[in-house]
Amino acid sequence: MKLGINLGYWGLGMDTDNLTVAKEADKLGYAVCWAAEAYGSDTVTVLSYVAAQTERIDVGSAIMQIPARQPTMTAMTAATLDSLSGGRFRLGLGVSGPQVSEGWYGVKFDKPLARTREYVDIVRKAMSRERVSYEGEHWTLPLPEGPGKSLKLTVHPQREHIPLYIAAIGPKNLEQTGEIADGALLIFPAAEHIEDTAIRHLRAGREKAGKTMEGFDVCPTVPIAVGDDKDVSSLADLLRPYTALYVGGMGSRKQNFYNQLACRMGYEKEAAEVQEKYLSGDKEGAAAAIPQQLIDSTTLLGSVDRIADRMRAYAEAGVTTLTLSPAGFSLDERLASLRAGTEALERAGLA
Repeated sequence: MKLGINLGYWGLGMDTDNLTVAKEADKLGYAVCWAAEAYGSDTVTVLSYVAAQTERIDVGSAIMQIPARQPTMTAMTAATLDSLSGGRFRLGLGVSGPQVSEGWYGVKFDKPLARTREYVDIVRKAMSRERVSYEGEHWTLPLPEGPGKSLKLTVHPQREHIPLYIAAIGPKNLEQTGEIADGALLIFPAAEHIEDTAIRHLRAGREKAGKTMEGFDVCPTVPIAVGDDKDVSSLADLLRPYTALYVGGMGSRKQNFYNQLACRMGYEKEAAEVQEKYLSGDKEGAAAAIPQQLIDSTTLLGSVDRIADRMRAYAEAGVTTLTLSPAGFSLDERLASLRAGTEALERAGLA
């Protein structure tokens, strides 16, 4: 199992620290550095900046939002980043959610599976430097009865095949991801539940495509906080606002994919309470209502030995790249978590 690092969103006052974290991860031998976008900083600019100041670590979008860009634009960007980084780019895609898609981009959030499949088809065609001609429900290239013509990408990516990942949570999305992608970007993964909540659906998609899980990258993001095993509950408290944001506030009452995931993990009552409090404006109450076990099972908390045990459980469950999100109030604490990650991987016998 390999390790990655997730810088999250740029522009939140920790940009200099984030670059230091990325450089340290590069020195420590982390496999990939991911960056995110929502409706603030874009991931492409951030990854260009990080790639220019690192040497070995891959840079990946987690995610480039599908409603934000035409698929051919995404192919152009991927090819450019791969070339500029010396073949170190990984393309992560996702449909975002209805609030961002419709509120920020003005793109209707409908038929996300069909939209994703068409998008990936076009991106792959363009990145392989085929002439792009496509007739789908959501995209038609070139437009009929007009002056447009079928074109092909004029630049060459560094590699013939740029790894393509999809952020997936729901069973149908996971199955399609297994079918059409090279990897899956997961969130809130519990080693004890990940087979049922994710991997069996990915496997079904691989089988549909006539493939096995061999070579497919199962890549969940997990926060990490290092400390004494006796203080695990205190470490978990650091992550309560983060978990409450997703389970309670990332979406509407009717459509919150993270809340639905918590329900599939057995926390139906608690997930409903967290959402009710969060959407009513009681964010502190929502954070307090997050079960300790939910946080502990979806993060890496405690001593290096305890973290090593958790890493071993993830690897045995089928995770191939474990992406760490180092928690801490200071840069030193985040760097300590980063170094503890590599130490724990070695102690687990996974390095």
